[in-house]
Amino acid sequence: MNRAFLRDLYAAAAAALLVTAAVLIGRHIQSSYGTLFVHWPPVLAEWDPHVGPGTGAAVPVAVAVVAYGPALAVRLPWRTLLAAAWGTALAWTWSLALVDGRQRGVAGRLTTRNEYLTVIGRFHDIPATLRDFTHHIVVGTPAPWPAHIAGHPPGATLTFVLLDRIGLRGGGWAGAWCITVGATACVAVLVAVRALADEELARRAAPFLALAPAAVWMGVSADAYFAAVAAWAVALLALAVTGRSVLWAAVSGLLFGLTCYLSYGLTLFALIGAAVLVLGRRRIRERPVLPVLLLVGLAVVPTVFTLAGFDWWEAYRLLVRRYYQGVGGIRPYGYWVWANLACTVLITGLATAAGLRRTGAVLLAPRRRGEPAPARTRLAVLVTAALLALLVADLSGMSKAETERIWLPFAMWLLPACAFLTRPRFWLTAQALLALLLNHLLLTGW
Repeated sequence: MNRAFLRDLYAAAAAALLVTAAVLIGRHIQSSYGTLFVHWPPVLAEWDPHVGPGTGAAVPVAVAVVAYGPALAVRLPWRTLLAAAWGTALAWTWSLALVDGRQRGVAGRLTTRNEYLTVIGRFHDIPATLRDFTHHIVVGTPAPWPAHIAGHPPGATLTFVLLDRIGLRGGGWAGAWCITVGATACVAVLVAVRALADEELARRAAPFLALAPAAVWMGVSADAYFAAVAAWAVALLALAVTGRSVLWAAVSGLLFGLTCYLSYGLTLFALIGAAVLVLGRRRIRERPVLPVLLLVGLAVVPTVFTLAGFDWWEAYRLLVRRYYQGVGGIRPYGYWVWANLACTVLITGLATAAGLRRTGAVLLAPRRRGEPAPARTRLAVLVTAALLALLVADLSGMSKAETERIWLPFAMWLLPACAFLTRPRFWLTAQALLALLLNHLLLTGW
């Protein structure tokens, strides 16, 4: 056993200890004081060992990826690999969701009292609802929005309103939308890694993105859809700054703007976007129109919502009030500021903990002054930007608990750190076992 692999095991063990501490200390706090408002800390879940219709599919998918994923990722043509990654992510997410059954695991998730589908009837006049949206955020106002609607800009709810308008009504269609679109996030990350680092690293990361433990929460939560939109914003920007069509910068800006109107917290994706711009600065100097097109695209969605009468800044100010009116004002910051990171371990897996150790080693490796950054360094910069965005979200205090769902968009950009690992089958096995255990021992809240 070489030293590097041994250090990887130490990093994974430290991550496992963090989760164990979060479980044990969390259970003590919850049983003694009841201030965490989760029944199985640090995640929102119930202890409920079970199997279901998806079990018979999830296990073979996991075995197949572990056995053949690394080799196929090297051999398949690039476009075929992207299609295979998306298909595998779909199969993995659907099978895990269906472990809880069709109604409980898919169709019923987005129809509970705090979810988006419960307010579709209030959007019969969309312009009027947007103008009136901020008047229902704070508890105590007439007909306050349920928690998730109040906690997000209206772009999130409007997505499901528009699905309903075109005939895709109900929780089944909404769940299928989130899983299908959410599974493309892994493709977007692969596109970005290939563009900004190199194809070899992207291929090494592919099985880990397709078999991510995050799939437990990608099916079904709207945050899976948010993760895909944000991921494609970054991927298209990466294509624009690495020599592909400059028009991708405008489309990227459009998606970045949409991302900010799906979730307030995803404005932190600006840090990941900034890392892409730094990595592509040479191309930007050659084509100064790139940032102009990015800003033009970025302005579109905010302009449309503002002209429709929705004030993003006022809504966010009111959301902070609403947050502290509810359990957010009771949940202890001193626990969640580190237990949130335990949630991140659960959605990204022990392999990612080891991969982040290697990411740090890559960044600290000596390099001759003036020489171009190697592919491994460029990937490490991208992963570090995502980690920084996640840490800022953590320190803000606006993400106390439920980050196994809320931080899915950031988690997708930590997973490429697994490309640095040796012994991929060993780590893929650890990833698969974690996801299967979580999904079969716990009934998750999302």
